Amino acid sequence: MEYFVGLDVSLRSCALCIVDTKGNVLLERELGCEVDDIAECLSEFEFPIERVGLEAGTMSQHLYFGLQAAGFDVVCMEARQVNAALSAMRNKTDKNDAKGIAHVLRTGWFSPVHMKSREAHGLRALLSTRKALLKKTMDLANEVRGLLKIFGIRLPKTVSHGSFDGIVRPMIEMDDVLAHALVPLLDARVVLYQHYLELDRRVKRAASHDEVCLRLMTVPGVGPIAALTFKAAVDDPTRFKKSRTVGAHFGLTPRRFQSGEHDNPGRISKAGDRDVRAALYAAGNALLMRSMAQSQIKSWGMRLMRTKGRRRAVVAVARKLAVLLHRMWIDGTEFRQEQLGSTV
Repeated sequence: MEYFVGLDVSLRSCALCIVDTKGNVLLERELGCEVDDIAECLSEFEFPIERVGLEAGTMSQHLYFGLQAAGFDVVCMEARQVNAALSAMRNKTDKNDAKGIAHVLRTGWFSPVHMKSREAHGLRALLSTRKALLKKTMDLANEVRGLLKIFGIRLPKTVSHGSFDGIVRPMIEMDDVLAHALVPLLDARVVLYQHYLELDRRVKRAASHDEVCLRLMTVPGVGPIAALTFKAAVDDPTRFKKSRTVGAHFGLTPRRFQSGEHDNPGRISKAGDRDVRAALYAAGNALLMRSMAQSQIKSWGMRLMRTKGRRRAVVAVARKLAVLLHRMWIDGTEFRQEQLGSTV
């Protein structure tokens, strides 16, 4: 007889359920969301545990590696599949969700999620904080723009982040009312922008010292942000059996609805990491619209743009870039135009 454990994890608590091969519930308990508490409860169970399953979420990384270090076979399951299975239950409670996760684990109807390394999460945190600081800097600049319009002051449409303070501050300091209200806002924006510049330098430094990123950046349109984002998201390139599946993994392939005589392809699925999809889209747009280097992938994208439009062409190029970057990472090769047709 085999025994399976389902964990429904929240920020501070965790519902635990143990079922056997026949689906009989043997233990249900509410615990603190700590590795030691869960490991102690499982160790006190009278039978050996076959596998522990939990849904992918913010706490899954910590619990996965913690329980794995305690000697348990842990599986992190894709959230969408678990949600689809649990949606058939009449009452949604933490106790019922843990029971449902245990049954999903018992039946094997799930897709395991790759748990990224600490290095990959460190890179992702660096990129996320850089993006957050840039967004807050832009939000404060837009707030200043909106407040100045009330007083009849219209700033130019395009003002670079670096010159924004030098242009706006003299205008504000000429009016005591504006200076009293807006100078603190400008000071806060300057501090945020300086921290953003420091994080931007760290990102570029990390990419320039990473062998994989340097290889990926040989592709036209792929810069430090796209290379680091792709590397942090993939983490282990060997987890993809085929390079062609990378584009689908990041939601760059069309959905498909087939039923009877109907077979309708839809828009891209937008599954997976949104930041990676945005970085690949930006790289594809840079390759088509900004890069001066001629290549087969650019020629193909330009032909597609004339027939399908710019947005569809950029999405298609982004998908090909995902496939190409993964293949270069696996093979340990740099961008070579003569092999581009066979690679993509």
